[in-house]
Amino acid sequence: MALLEVVIQPGSTRSHAPPRGARFHQHAWPRGRARNWRAFVYSDFEDEIGAGADIEVSGVPVGTDMDRFRAKARQFLMVNHNHIAILKLRRNEALTATDLSELERIFVEAGIGTAEEMDRIRQDGGLGIFVRSLVGLDRAAAVRAFDKFIEGRKLTAHQHEFVDMVIDHLTARGMMDPRLLYESPFTDLDPLGVAGVFGEGDVVQLIQILRDVEGRAAA
Repeated sequence: MALLEVVIQPGSTRSHAPPRGARFHQHAWPRGRARNWRAFVYSDFEDEIGAGADIEVSGVPVGTDMDRFRAKARQFLMVNHNHIAILKLRRNEALTATDLSELERIFVEAGIGTAEEMDRIRQDGGLGIFVRSLVGLDRAAAVRAFDKFIEGRKLTAHQHEFVDMVIDHLTARGMMDPRLLYESPFTDLDPLGVAGVFGEGDVVQLIQILRDVEGRAAA
């Protein structure tokens, strides 16, 4: 049976019938402080939790902490920011197979990730994509990616703002899923997202720019 402690306020004249075996405490009340009386509740129950058991949760990778891995990789990339492959990723320059091999070599030699973590990176798009997502894109490089799109046209204020938001995203994240063009904060400019700000042909060009930027991070 669970043990119940009963608190009795000083000066109380109320009559209660607590269960047998209940423990009583009386607490002093500070002078000058208003007394807020609470009704007493008595419970009499058995502990029916029982013994614990191990439960296997499917879908959760064992021994892989990607948050820890990303934090460790980000620190490593900050220290090695002048490596040629990392500079190429920041500048939106196409990587070669040799660049990626060299990048993987320095990751392994530095003990940044386990074999399991490196395999997961390959499955998620490759090491170049992963590194770009951590180091971002140089803003000047992000702006240059839209040179041909902007050249010779007069954009409206909304269109300028939209393109600037895309550039901000690329600068911070390195890449952008085209589906985000139809989500907030882009839908804050227009409920239809990119389709409400640009015509169909322009939308196709914008999506292709984003795919080209991502493609340069993979070899």
